[in-house]
Amino acid sequence: MIAKISGGKDTGGLIRYLFDTVRAKSHTDPHLVASWDGFAPDPGRADDIDATRKLLVADLDLHVKQARRLGRAPERHVWHCSVRAAPEDRILDDEEWAHVARRIVAATGIAPEGDPDGCRWVAVRHAPDHIHIAATKVRADLRTARHWNDYLTADRELAAIEKEHGLFEVVRGDRTAAKRPTRAEQEKARRAGHDKTAPERLRALVRTAVAAATGMEEFIQFLSHTEGVLAEVVYFPSGDVRGYKVALTDGADAPIWYSGSKLAPDLSLPKIQERLASTAPQPTIQPGVRRTNPWHHATAATERIPHHLAQDDDHASQAHLAAFGEALDALPLLAPHPLKSQLREAAFVFERATRSRIHAEHHHARALRGAIRAMVREPAPKEGAALAMLLDAAILVVIAASHWHQLRHHDQQVAAAQRALLHLQTAYEQAAPAPLAALARNRPPAATAARHVRRLRETLPGHAEQIIEDPAFDALSAALAHAEAAGHNPDDLLRQATDQRALHDARRPARVLTWRVQRLSERPAPSARARAARARSTVTPRTAPQHPTTPAPETTVAITAPQRPRPRQR
Repeated sequence: MIAKISGGKDTGGLIRYLFDTVRAKSHTDPHLVASWDGFAPDPGRADDIDATRKLLVADLDLHVKQARRLGRAPERHVWHCSVRAAPEDRILDDEEWAHVARRIVAATGIAPEGDPDGCRWVAVRHAPDHIHIAATKVRADLRTARHWNDYLTADRELAAIEKEHGLFEVVRGDRTAAKRPTRAEQEKARRAGHDKTAPERLRALVRTAVAAATGMEEFIQFLSHTEGVLAEVVYFPSGDVRGYKVALTDGADAPIWYSGSKLAPDLSLPKIQERLASTAPQPTIQPGVRRTNPWHHATAATERIPHHLAQDDDHASQAHLAAFGEALDALPLLAPHPLKSQLREAAFVFERATRSRIHAEHHHARALRGAIRAMVREPAPKEGAALAMLLDAAILVVIAASHWHQLRHHDQQVAAAQRALLHLQTAYEQAAPAPLAALARNRPPAATAARHVRRLRETLPGHAEQIIEDPAFDALSAALAHAEAAGHNPDDLLRQATDQRALHDARRPARVLTWRVQRLSERPAPSARARAARARSTVTPRTAPQHPTTPAPETTVAITAPQRPRPRQR
């Protein structure tokens, strides 16, 4: 159920509309289902509709007129609340709608339960799926009703009603969402041939600028150089920066300016400054030092996000989600043209999942933010494997984000994550085939591939057959052969790749391992001394000792010679 609340100053006009069946064709059977005392005149069931309607208006306005003579009546004394059931709901009868109306006026403070001085109200049903509650806001003691935050209290009461009566449970927010576009903005966008309104398009552009910039000056420059966008810094009379505003220039009308805080709560100047201050500085590459691949760095940071979300620190988790949202905002700048639309939609819908009532401690996500900005400053690898790796990791993050929000009852964020997942999966399915095919063309000889099969069966016995039967196995075998030629131990790479992500939920495990093996093999191969040290550190007992003084079979025991007593110091 959804409530919509408004106010006015003409009781008669509202009642005429509610009982009108001539101009409002959808008003099929207007009648009262409840009222303040249960005895209000019902124009919908009277022989003289006009006279009964006037009598009802007079009864509703009785306390308003009394308060007006004392100069205490509010100018907008009409309170109007419509309550609509979901299309999936069954048709409620009049008694059920009357119950809903009584609970709404009690919860909002219009007529608290057990209060004899509550406001006068009526509930009118003129269609099967909704009712209208019309009330006057002057109580019997001639005080004005206290109905602050009435929309929120009504919404909470409707959520409880949905659960109690087995109705469709509407996805509700936490007041951190961006402002919904108005009908006028939607119609204007439709006339101009755009699928999104001006504020929605500006919000996406501003978020992309935040993802790419390293400071406020660069943020404004990025917006100013974006085609079709105007951007200005707003100053206080003292000369201090107050904020910024942006507008689109693609219309024939004068540009309409929007401040950052009007676009979204997290796009105000202080919020952006907070995030930019938590961005890791770009590293200075020294001559002769091998440069790290920012795409691999971003993928590694992204792969760690599900682990962070599984911890107890909600503030850190919220920071990682916000940083991941910035990564999605930046990807359309870097992806090939066929993938841009899906990635834009993924970033657009996941934006809702990056915000909640939990305050983000942005310093926790410095590594990912720094990698994103490094990615923007250099072209993506042409073979497409880096993008496919990142998208593979991103899909897991979105699944983990949906679960994290679900545990905290963030309904809108859960829905946003689930919609973003569909777009990311589509983009991944478009991005993965080409680099996998390029790898498969370099598959090793049959003897090497057979060795990899034996290695998989020894290292990953629970998943080996599924991996071998995966169409991407040739690409995995090529990646393992390339890593082995570079000096890596394929067994170690497979274990590390599996440790980074369990394979029990992977639909295409060979793909998953291919991306991880390929990324891990980009690192310098460990030296012989490092491999020997790692081998010593991984020697563990196979079984526990059966007796404290008797070592179990196949257990390595270190024996040290007794130390001589140190001479006493005189």
